[in-house]
Amino acid sequence: MQRRFVIEAVLVATYGHLLVPSRPIDYVVPYSSIAELYEMRDGADPVMDDPDDDGHVKAKINDLIAFFEDPLNRKKIEKAMQVPWRESSPLLLNELIQFTVVHGVDNAHYGETFDPIETELLLTGMKLGIPLLSDQFEFQDRLIEAGVPVQVYDIEDFEFAVEEGISSEDLEMSNEP
Repeated sequence: MQRRFVIEAVLVATYGHLLVPSRPIDYVVPYSSIAELYEMRDGADPVMDDPDDDGHVKAKINDLIAFFEDPLNRKKIEKAMQVPWRESSPLLLNELIQFTVVHGVDNAHYGETFDPIETELLLTGMKLGIPLLSDQFEFQDRLIEAGVPVQVYDIEDFEFAVEEGISSEDLEMSNEP
C-alpha cells in the first residue's frame, strides 16, 4: 500500500533517506515549494552549513529541478496549474517514489502564524487528509500551538511514518479529553 505525505521539495533533496523508502511513497508537493528550489539553487546563500554538504544538496536540487522540468512531468504540472487545488497526475521517479504536485492558492488562512509555503503545506494536508513531513521543530511547535488539524511527522521519524504511522482513529482518540 502506498503512503502519501505532504512535503517541501527541498526536503527530498536534502534528506537522502527519503529517496530509499521501504514501501511505495507519494510525495505531495505544493507547486510553490518547487519554485523555491530555483531560488535555493541560484541564491548566494548556502543551503547547508558545511561546504561539502552544500555542494551535494545543491547537486540534488539540480537533479530534482531536472526531474520536474522533464517534458512529460512539466506537462502534467502545467495541467494541474490551471485549476486551484488540482493535483497533477503522478510524476514517477522510480518504482517506489512518485510525486504529485498541487496548485495551492489560498495561503492567507494561517498567514499570521505561518509563512505562505508553510500555509500551503498545512492546507494541502488538511484538504487531502494526509500527514506532513517536516524537519523544522519550530514549525511543528507552532502547528500544535495553533491547533491546526493536520498530522505531522518529523523527518527523523520517516521510517515509522512509512511502516506504521498513526491511524486517523488513533489520532482522534488521543485528542479526546
